[in-house]
Amino acid sequence: MQMMHDYLECDVEPLSNQILAYDLDKGEYISQGGIIIADDDGITRGIHPRWARVYKVGKNIDYLTPGECILVDHGRWTYGYNIKTEKGDFRINRIDPNGILLVADEKPKDWLVNTKDV
Repeated sequence: MQMMHDYLECDVEPLSNQILAYDLDKGEYISQGGIIIADDDGITRGIHPRWARVYKVGKNIDYLTPGECILVDHGRWTYGYNIKTEKGDFRINRIDPNGILLVADEKPKDWLVNTKDV
């Protein structure tokens, strides 16, 4: 295991009751109507939940599988860290299991879309 360029160059495994996620919605957004909404960290729009994609789950988590999308209550995730694996580069956040509001196969189409996806 080696730390270089702010990346952990290995894969990670969650503890038995933890959830690791990536692709946490952050940054500037565009609504379905085309309105650009700046990322203001809750100042203008208030705090709100964010979607993320499950990376791995601990052995005691039986209600989620990797690849599913989860809606997470505001602030119920860690700051995160970058990992570099054979599968690619990811920013991983640990999610509080009590902060999961919804589970879906994909992010709903009517949700705000991050501009990096547009």
